[in-house]
Amino acid sequence: MQLTTKARYAVMAMVDIAVLEKEFGGKPVKLSQVAERQGIALNYLEQIFAKLKKCGIVSAVKGPGGGYQIANGANSTRILDIIEAVEESLKMTACSPTSNICSPDRAKCITHDLWKGLTLNIKDYLGSKTLEDVVGKK
Repeated sequence: MQLTTKARYAVMAMVDIAVLEKEFGGKPVKLSQVAERQGIALNYLEQIFAKLKKCGIVSAVKGPGGGYQIANGANSTRILDIIEAVEESLKMTACSPTSNICSPDRAKCITHDLWKGLTLNIKDYLGSKTLEDVVGKK
């Protein structure tokens, strides 16, 4: 399984914001700072953060000294929520997650349950990890 670039960048940027918030006493973090530190194009990061803001993962502070903050704190922000906020799905196969149609003959493929189980385990793992967990490993 591979995460999309959008999902990886969203997680990387959010972890960086968690680190910077911790270092600077909870002050808002400028996206330009994160873009430079992470090597991510600022305009792409702005698109990602628009989605994160819409889902309530981050809040924006306008004006001098403004930037983004983690809305509910690093200890309450799950990695899975970040990935889902940027509208990325986690699945190991092209099988439909809502039906048993996997192959051209419209039948359930022989490995359907294997991949479905793996996808659920990955979601469980990412759902059990918060930004604080990742920052604490640093």
